[in-house]
Amino acid sequence: MTGFKEIEANDLHSLMTDQRITLVDVRNDDEVARGVIPGALHVPLALLPIKHDNLHGDETLVFYCHSGIRSAQAAAFLAARGRDNVFNLIGGVLAWGKAGFPFERI
Repeated sequence: MTGFKEIEANDLHSLMTDQRITLVDVRNDDEVARGVIPGALHVPLALLPIKHDNLHGDETLVFYCHSGIRSAQAAAFLAARGRDNVFNLIGGVLAWGKAGFPFERI
């Protein structure tokens, strides 16, 4: 999987305060019910092929999941379609929570 960059939780948190980004949670509904990173959109990985056109623009795009595996697939999918500034959150919500950052319910 290439064409995208990886980002750690601390760097994502800083990026979120410094610039406008689009966060995309690719987990399943039952996982999202436990909480998301504040401001995230929910697009399950299985639906990404039919919903990726909604992720247009030139904002930085950061995908995440539970541990970073599915979100890497999502990032590779968008990068392969020519999308720039695509990132995968290393370690997913596990890393986000371990770093002490908040979640919100949607």
